[in-house]
Parts: sequence; structure tokens; C-alpha cells
Amino acid sequence: MTAADPPPATPAGVAHPRAIRSFVTRAGRMTAGQARALADLGPAHLLPFDPDTPDLVAACADSAWVRGQNYSKTVLEIGFGMGQATAHIAGLMPDTLFIGCEVHEPGVGALLKLAGALELRNIRLVQHDAVEVLRHMIAPASLDGVHVFFPDPWHKKRHHKRRLIQPPFVRELAERLKPGGYLHCATDWQPYAEQMLAVLGAEPLLANTTGGYAPRPAYRPLTKFELRGLRLGHGVWDLVFRRV
Repeated sequence: MTAADPPPATPAGVAHPRAIRSFVTRAGRMTAGQARALADLGPAHLLPFDPDTPDLVAACADSAWVRGQNYSKTVLEIGFGMGQATAHIAGLMPDTLFIGCEVHEPGVGALLKLAGALELRNIRLVQHDAVEVLRHMIAPASLDGVHVFFPDPWHKKRHHKRRLIQPPFVRELAERLKPGGYLHCATDWQPYAEQMLAVLGAEPLLANTTGGYAPRPAYRPLTKFELRGLRLGHGVWDLVFRRV
């Protein structure tokens, strides 16, 4: 199937089967620094996609690299881009283990480079589709939090089916949160923010922490892209829900 071909028809209620992805693998060149970080730090930080590992959180806790670090919480980040926000938050929360999913190899290399520069040990990465990682490798009630920052809004109406935040996937996210665990989404596209608010608000396993959009939590940094958008008058919407 080429990029110009429409995706195959999907049965109602099925979230992101293999034929419909919520992302496009972008072409991009690795910098020398990113490639070096991938080679040097990948063995310590990277995890393979493995459907035979049904509880990735437990596997991480039992690994020699993590054992003895006494991480009290685990947060999954979906689509961390170039990793600036992930590295910033991981630095603020050294007692939390962050598991990041990203398909874009230069982004993986960029975050590894940041992890090395900041001497961050509390980051593990899976270079794979987060939908499949969640479905096959994250056990129910094993996460303390999930971050979904600025997912692709898929602006065109015919592409809305590709948006990540859809009811079936949100149910899967909610089921993998511990009671009291949180889901934090952020977007700079208002129509997507409105859809997120409606979808998250309709999920009975989740409760809105504010009754609407949330103030930006202090741990989420302003990215360069976001700052540029704010200067141009663009909005940014945060949504924070908790598992009931």
C-alpha cells in the first residue's frame, strides 16, 4: 500500500489494527552524535519488542540494570519525539522509571544522547509502535502514569481514524493504569483537544481531574515548537485524567 492509497476498511470498534497506524515513519538522517549514543547507550537503555514479555514493568524491575534503583513508580510515554520533554521530566523525577515508545530512530538516538549527557538512568526505550507495546507487553494495573504529548492530530477529516486517542485504545490505556494512576495528554490542535476531552470523558474507568482542560503541570516543559506556537497566538491544551 502506498502513501496515496486509502487504508482498508476497518470493523467498527477496532482500534488501530495493523492496517491503520496512528503514525507515519518519517525519513530522517541520524546525526553522528545520535548514532554514537545509539551504539554506546542502546545496550543499557533499549528494550526489544517482545510479545512473550507480557509484563514489561516487572521485567524492567527485575533487570540487572534497574535492580537496586528503588524506582517507586513507572510511567509510559507514547511518542516522545526527540526526547527533550522525556529527559527533562526524568531528571525531575529520579525515583520514577520512564518507559518510552518511539518509532523514529533519530528520536531514539537523540533521547539516548540526552540521557548520556544528563546521566539519566531511569529511562528505558522501545523502538516500536506503542499500540502494540501496550497491547502485548504492558500488564493490567501496572502503570502509575501515561504521557501522550502532541500526538499527530491528523488534520484532514478522512484521516481522523488514524488519531491515537480513540475509545478502544483509551480503554486499553485505562486498564493498564493502577487505581489512582494518571493519563496526561497534550495537543496544540483545538479540534483534537475537543475530541480528546470527549473520548476521555466518556471512558468510565477515568475521571477528569479538573472537569475540563487542565493547567499545564509543572513537570511538562515548554518545547521550542510550543513556545514558537504560543508567540504566534496558538493554543495548547492539557488533559489530565485519573484511573478510578
